[in-house]
Amino acid sequence: VQLQACGGGLVQAGESLRLSCVASGRSFSSYSMAWFRQAPGKEREFVAAVTWRGGSTYADSVKGRFTISRDNAKNTVYLQMNSLKPDDTAVYYCAGQHIGPGNYDAPGAYTYWGQGTLVTVSS
Repeated sequence: VQLQACGGGLVQAGESLRLSCVASGRSFSSYSMAWFRQAPGKEREFVAAVTWRGGSTYADSVKGRFTISRDNAKNTVYLQMNSLKPDDTAVYYCAGQHIGPGNYDAPGAYTYWGQGTLVTVSS
């Protein structure tokens, strides 16, 4: 499985962006997918995940502002980001794991990673 993320860019605080991650290969519907982010000088952190069954979970820092969704017909997972803040500035990575790990917020639980897309939020 190869993952290709896109949709990053430069926005002002309060604006929105939608990230997309397209997966190659078959059986996308049986993969749990997640978004992580990494700011300069910081460790990679969990943002949101959607399981292969469709359930979703979020980091506290993005709850109520970000929404993760998937379109299995398009082999794509999305991250809708609203009310963006300067603290959201980071490289965003999509990740995937067949069926899905129990610890959805752990980077080490995912086998497949996209190349990252940069989101910059100015104040």
